[in-house]
This record gives sequence, C-alpha cells and structure tokens, in this order.
Amino acid sequence: MTNNTEANTEDSGNDDLYEHYRYVADKGQQPLRVDKYLMNRIENATRNKIQKAAKDGNIHVNDAAVKQNYKVKPDDVVTVLFEHPPYENLLVPEDIPIDIVYEDDDVLVVNKEPGMVVHPGHGNYSGTLINALTFHFDNLPNNSSNRPGLVHRIDKDTSGLLVVAKTEEAMTHLSKQFFNKTTEREYVALVWGNVEEESGTVEGNIGRHPKNRLQNTVFEDDDDEERGKPAVTHFKVLERLGYVTLLSCRLETGRTHQIRVHLKHIGHTLFNDERYGGDKILKGTTFTKYKQFVDNCFKALPRQALHARTLGFVHPTTGEMKRFESQIPDDMEACLEKWRNYSKHAI
Repeated sequence: MTNNTEANTEDSGNDDLYEHYRYVADKGQQPLRVDKYLMNRIENATRNKIQKAAKDGNIHVNDAAVKQNYKVKPDDVVTVLFEHPPYENLLVPEDIPIDIVYEDDDVLVVNKEPGMVVHPGHGNYSGTLINALTFHFDNLPNNSSNRPGLVHRIDKDTSGLLVVAKTEEAMTHLSKQFFNKTTEREYVALVWGNVEEESGTVEGNIGRHPKNRLQNTVFEDDDDEERGKPAVTHFKVLERLGYVTLLSCRLETGRTHQIRVHLKHIGHTLFNDERYGGDKILKGTTFTKYKQFVDNCFKALPRQALHARTLGFVHPTTGEMKRFESQIPDDMEACLEKWRNYSKHAI
C-alpha cells in the first residue's frame, strides 16, 4: 500500500536536508521513471520542478540520491528532500477573521467559509484556518500532526462547522470521540441525478485512486492490495429538483473526500465538484438553454455543493452533549433557488 506522509520534519539522516515527501512503492509497482512516479503523486508539481530537484540531488530512493530516469521498483522508499523545512511547518499567525459559533475555555466551534484551507500544506502556506487560529488564540495544543487545535478537518471548498480544541485535555477527549465515531456530523450535498431511494447507506473502503493520485476511490474487492480504509455514509433525500437531488449525509467514519467519493461511487457525483468530474453536465437535456442554465448555476456556486451543517459532540469538561447547526451558505442557497425554479417550470 502506498504510504504518503507529507511534511515530515525529520531530516532522514542528513543534517542539511529536510524530508518534504515520502512514498513507499506498492508491491505490484511496475518499473516507472521516478519523475513520472512523483508527478502522479505531488499535487501542483510540474515536470520541470521535479527534474530540477533530481539534478540538485533532492530526490532519494532508499536513502540514496537518484537521477530523474531512475526506475521505481516494488517497495522502493522514494523521498524528496530540501534544505529548508516544509513551509507548512513554518506557521505564521495571520489576522484573518473567523466566524466563531461557540467558545468557552475548552473548545471553539468555527463556521468555515468556502475557499478557506483548514491547515497549511503544499501550495497553501498562508491564509488557512490554522494561520488565523494561531493569531487569535495563544497556546493551542498540537495534534499528532503538529497542527494547533485541529481535531478534524473539512475540504477547502466545503463550508461549515469544525470544532477546535483549546486545551490538551480537550484535544485528547475530542480526538477519542472522532476515533470512536461517537460524534454527530451531518452534511448537506447537492448531487447530479435523481436519487431513487428515499434513504440509504454507502459502504466501501476508501483509498487513493491507483491511476489518479489526486482522487480517492472505493475499493470493493477485499483481495485488492490497495483496498483503503473502511468508510460508511448514510444519506436521505431532502429535496428532489429534477436533474439534481439535495441530500442529507451523515458520516459514520471520516475518510478524506468520503462523501464526494461515496456519492460518485453510487452514480451521484457532487454538483460542481471539479476534482471528481461534477463540473460537467452529467444529467439533463442537450438544449443550449439548459447548458446556459447549468453554467449560471456553476457561476453562482463556484465549488462543490457540500456544506457541513450539523456538528455534535460531548463537551470534554461538562460531559454535556453539544449540538450546533450552520445555515446553508449564500452561494449554495442561490444555486438551490435556481434549481427550484427550473424544476418547477421545465421538468
């Protein structure tokens, strides 16, 4: 199974170099040039940058520098090292407004706006929620990935609720709740197609897509070497709008892109989800007028139609069950209104 650990701050035995990426090649890995191998795995990387890194001696396989044409083999450990620490570890507090829904001495509940990255990472080293949190709050506890206050995360273009720990005790308590799947998390999703069942459950192990490393996918075959991690999503229909359906999705597990991957797997890709192909017309007519209508919907909601609406957890100090709800944001509401009007008059 591919092991992708980004932003490892340990220096892999060389005092002058810091490890930025580490990958372990699958047992079934076919011989592949290391530059192509890394191109498939590092988001926003260009061939030129990777080749320059190889020329500079920054690409290592099994702890030895290799050239760009080295062929990656099964179980090879491929690392990319640079003279500076990963940028995401150089956390700079930034005065960015945060929409705080609730706050006490132990926890903070934030309503994240769409477009805001939760934590620094490749290509997003500033302007993140963590940059904002470290400006507004002192001494937030680090999680196991050295990310202050962070107990869970939601994708950049997903809006909605997040809980942040303000003390070590709260971090431990909340992390256990997420691990034990006792938190309540409900999302609202607009998907392509008419979901026939009123409610249902999607189960399927989620792991990195073997051909498109920027996507995750569902592995159904238990014998598959890269079968991912178990994931369960419960859904129910909130509103039928012709060629699209509004769903409520409750997470039993919290895998990366879980709702996006599970709904695509059952044939209902999220509306305007570019990474998973939802930014194209997947259902509807061939009329030019309809195409123009959908384009207008994409403009109203220039991101995937996913909002973390409800969040519930046991308060780490009082033991009280806390539940919070966030209204569907304006961009998603505008898109829904367009579909409501269209479905009334056109279908």
